Amino acid sequence: MENVNIYDAKTRLSQLVDRAASGEDVVVCRNGKPLVRITRLEASKRQVKFGVLKGKLTIPADFDAPLPDEVLASFEQG
Repeated sequence: MENVNIYDAKTRLSQLVDRAASGEDVVVCRNGKPLVRITRLEASKRQVKFGVLKGKLTIPADFDAPLPDEVLASFEQG
């Protein structure tokens, strides 16, 4: 883990980010006191699986038909 002062961090930010991305933590200090740590983010553990519900859902043929008058009236009341 490398400690750098805030001035050096401003001038070498892209280098420090590259080091953090490769797995090394970098601590930014002000007057010798640690303030923040630049560290690598972990990859998302949740992956999207497309097609999981394929064949399990059906869409009615009239799904885009106009709503009945009583349902439309309830939207207009409020």
